[in-house]
Amino acid sequence: VQDAASGRDPASGGDEGSRRRWKEEICRILGEIQAPLSPLLLRLCHWLLPKLLTRLFLGVQLHRGQLEMVLRASRTPEVPLVFLCSHRSQLDGLLLSFVLLSQGIGVPRVTVGARTSPRLRSLLQRLGGIFLPSGMAQTWSDRDEGLTGAVLDAYVQEVLRSRQPLVLFLEEPPASLRLAEPARRWLLRLLRALRDGAVPDVLLVPVGIAYDVAP
Repeated sequence: VQDAASGRDPASGGDEGSRRRWKEEICRILGEIQAPLSPLLLRLCHWLLPKLLTRLFLGVQLHRGQLEMVLRASRTPEVPLVFLCSHRSQLDGLLLSFVLLSQGIGVPRVTVGARTSPRLRSLLQRLGGIFLPSGMAQTWSDRDEGLTGAVLDAYVQEVLRSRQPLVLFLEEPPASLRLAEPARRWLLRLLRALRDGAVPDVLLVPVGIAYDVAP
């Protein structure tokens, strides 16, 4: 991140004003990606979501044997879990977060699409949602992403190092059976973290989500 910041304005040197401006810009980018988790909102959502699910569905089915494998994998020291998921509805992130939290795996960081209102975005960030910084989710480009890309790289590396579960949705609902552009961005960060040795390995967990009738 320091290299990217200094590379954008090499003439500024290391003066105090320049460092302060870059710190403010880095904090702004980080604020677009995530926000501190809210324990109160998490407890409230954990209480409300089962009531919502029972009104929407007759039941939620999990494969017990596969869930036990995930629980065993979550106890692997120094290796984070990354869930690669199909995407059928906007409810998927909350549903998967509830399942992981209720099974003792922890609060995951869940990637959320860009088409979200500011208020809903702020709420989802407090519940563990993470977003691509503005301007990155619209188009795929091979150009250098500069400071924004460096901050996103560093953020993903820190999530993996802290062994927080990471949930990546590979599609945009309604699913079109092809990799969504935002998913490419997140997967690129994951590959870079492995290449740079941020973590020795990751455990990839494929997740299929299906509804009899999508909400």
